[in-house]
Amino acid sequence: MPKEMEEADQVFKAMADPNRRKVLDLLYAQNGQTLSSLCEQLDMQRQSATQHIEILIKANLVSVVWKGREKLHFINPVPIYEVYARWVRKFEENRLGFLYDLKIQLEGEDHETK
Repeated sequence: MPKEMEEADQVFKAMADPNRRKVLDLLYAQNGQTLSSLCEQLDMQRQSATQHIEILIKANLVSVVWKGREKLHFINPVPIYEVYARWVRKFEENRLGFLYDLKIQLEGEDHETK
């Protein structure tokens, strides 16, 4: 399997779980949080939160920076954009092209009936 597909699979797997999506939402709202802070907001034990965050790190959706003794977690939106560009945008372009063509056609019919 090509590396690009493996990376996309990891992103889909990571985002399939609602707890991991909540972690991403929390980091989007306030980037650079500690594990303790995330655990409080997730209402989750440290071990469970760590497992979820490790999956997000493996998918490159979260990165870690040490600041002194604190381990800070940051969201990385690039893999989400790559999935969007590969899987969503191509379908969106066709649909938008169809809607644009339909608009032109209907506007043309409207001018013909007047």
